[in-house]
Amino acid sequence: MRPGAHPLRRTAEGARPVDFGAFVRARSRTGDLVVQPRMGFGDPLTMRAGLAATRDADAATVGTITLDSYTRVGELASVENALKTGADLNGYPIVTYDRAVTGQVLAGIRDETFPVQVRHGSAVPVDIFAALRTTLINATEGGPVSYCLPYGRTPLDESVRNWIRCTEDFAQLRESGVEPHLETFGGCMLGQLCPPSQLVAMSVLEALFFCQHGIRSVSLSYAQQTHPGQDREAVAALRRLCGELLPTSNWHVVIYAYMGVYPTTDEGAYLLLDEAARLAVDSGSERLIVKTVAESRRIPTVAENVAALEAAARTARTAVAGGPSSTESDSQTYLEARALIEGVLELSPDIGHAFELAFRQGALDIPYCLHPDNHGRARSYIDGDGRLRWAGIGRLPLAGLVGPARSRDVTSSGLIADLSYVQRAFDRRARESSGLPGRDRADIALPDSGFS
Repeated sequence: MRPGAHPLRRTAEGARPVDFGAFVRARSRTGDLVVQPRMGFGDPLTMRAGLAATRDADAATVGTITLDSYTRVGELASVENALKTGADLNGYPIVTYDRAVTGQVLAGIRDETFPVQVRHGSAVPVDIFAALRTTLINATEGGPVSYCLPYGRTPLDESVRNWIRCTEDFAQLRESGVEPHLETFGGCMLGQLCPPSQLVAMSVLEALFFCQHGIRSVSLSYAQQTHPGQDREAVAALRRLCGELLPTSNWHVVIYAYMGVYPTTDEGAYLLLDEAARLAVDSGSERLIVKTVAESRRIPTVAENVAALEAAARTARTAVAGGPSSTESDSQTYLEARALIEGVLELSPDIGHAFELAFRQGALDIPYCLHPDNHGRARSYIDGDGRLRWAGIGRLPLAGLVGPARSRDVTSSGLIADLSYVQRAFDRRARESSGLPGRDRADIALPDSGFS
């Protein structure tokens, strides 16, 4: 046991949560795409109702408890004040609530057929992981880079230290007979405009980091981008690199529905979600994080989340799975991702330290990320075919793969246009398919689940 870690309580056999990763992989083998919301509420009764509605949806689902933004940054006094004054929180304050409260939220809902994952977004997650361990919640996500650079100003070396401590403590859940699971967020860096090869590389590197610090059950994220063909190529590269590099066979891939500027029409939002579901099925991915019709306007209701889960499941049932991707031909995305991964791993056998060195030297550089530890020289753009390309590689180890012919200047107007590219494309497609230009379905009622 790491010095300073709290001892674990052993649990009765029937109370042990299932291995989240093994559960998802087992459902995938039966032909189901597991779908999951990004749902979180400050009120325990509402959180419990949301989990129950997710479990009861007409889909193969897993549950989500998304934490509030105060808990994410460690402002626990603000959480206490919100709870005292009755102010709304934008997620579940797991650190502040007594573990008995969280136990009541999960009781009778989480079981061997319905595992639950906590999502948080924190570069300082020590208190969060402590709460997970005391409540025996064995699935969460994040990473030392992906939950640091885009989200705040926590120094990268501090985030790395935090995540080493938390990962090693989380791995000790096995002492209680519970298999801990961690999902990388590296495949979702910035949400949009990060070239797919870098998303793939970051996801693999964070998974290797988790494994290096004792985790045996991992999932690797990839966020839907701007071109379906490029996304399929990226997921094929990700799966190949997992097979080549991960020291565990207990891994799966999770697709995130597009995380950038979302369509404003309901039809556009559903068309984009449909495409994400088809990507997941066609690429052999095992799980999908959905988004809802409300994403461009507000935090979605439980009913809207359930509607998105069921819509994605319907699309997945009718989608045609692609054949196994060839591992003999090296795609451009695979070659770039492999070069980025190797460029980091050669810096230090300690992956956390390698992350620090890579960002210090520019061997990793996230386009348009303003964090002080990011070089900020890499740039990207969307080409005429809708594919994400490098506009400039800075000091990334891609010189032999991305030639100067692909480089180009990025203007402010071009960047703004790229940021709204997907939103405009799918809203336009929605209007064309409906034959009613300018009309959306914002006023049409969603299926009623009995919750709001």
